[in-house]
Amino acid sequence: MEQERIDLTQFAERIELLRQQISQVIVGQEENIDLLLTAVLANGHVLLEGVPGVAKTLLARLLAKLIDAKFSRVQFTPDLMPSDVLGTNVFNMKTSDFDFHAGPVFADIVLVDEINRAPAKTQAALFEVMEERQVTIDGLTHPLGQFYTILATQNPVEQEGTYKLPEAQTDRFMMKITMGYPSLDEEVTILERHHANQRLTSLDNIEPVITKEQLIELRGMLDSVFVDPALLRYIAAIVMQTRQSKAVFLGASPRASVALLQASKAYALLQGRDFVTPDDVRFVCPSVLQHRLILTAEAEMEGITPVKAVKRLVEKVEVPK
Repeated sequence: MEQERIDLTQFAERIELLRQQISQVIVGQEENIDLLLTAVLANGHVLLEGVPGVAKTLLARLLAKLIDAKFSRVQFTPDLMPSDVLGTNVFNMKTSDFDFHAGPVFADIVLVDEINRAPAKTQAALFEVMEERQVTIDGLTHPLGQFYTILATQNPVEQEGTYKLPEAQTDRFMMKITMGYPSLDEEVTILERHHANQRLTSLDNIEPVITKEQLIELRGMLDSVFVDPALLRYIAAIVMQTRQSKAVFLGASPRASVALLQASKAYALLQGRDFVTPDDVRFVCPSVLQHRLILTAEAEMEGITPVKAVKRLVEKVEVPK
């Protein structure tokens, strides 16, 4: 039975518009922008990692601005309490009852800046909200919106005053996107733009190009993207390699397999196709798997990074014809 094809015309126009608007503010980072759009389209949370000043926060704020959705930002600090993030029940003297005061997580897109600066109990407050998209306080459950997405940033260099994210939390991020330094030409372009316009990083004049409802509709297209059974086995084989490799102490879970499948489908849509290719899987693989692996001490001493480890493991798996 032949699969029904999807009309991607309107979808392609919206995504291209998003890309153009982002490139007007962010110089370079095209691959990372594609990965970010892929994760958002695949209904996943994103961890943006990079040294200070490479536009992690700017990229997250810009994406939120381009999507007509409710946005909030939480700056994680060592003294931040779970109630500062989730909200709390406050006693109302007039009604003699408790009223729930929602925290900043009650938005469509939540930017968690420097997520590794808050202690474990505050980080743990995000567990339920990231997985079930709901908050339970004093036995009462408060559901979040259908679009709910967390974009978190962290600095990999400065470790003083930071708390390592637990594996259970990093596993809840669909992707970890590493933002590096720009090339020489890109840096020159950044300087030229700033020289011509000092308020370049101001997002006041940015107008939304897509609504939350439209994005939810586009997410619905993922179910119609064709994936050959051989590619499902390919994805499973890659994840299985992470559990068998001598360089890896802790391999990826089945949640990683599902994330890899969803991300591959979303990236195929971004490329204007309604079917997944092995190249789609290979492109998203490092970002989906790198933060889920714990390498052995020997591998780290040899200078192997999680990204290098993932790329090596992918090379070992035969690509379906």
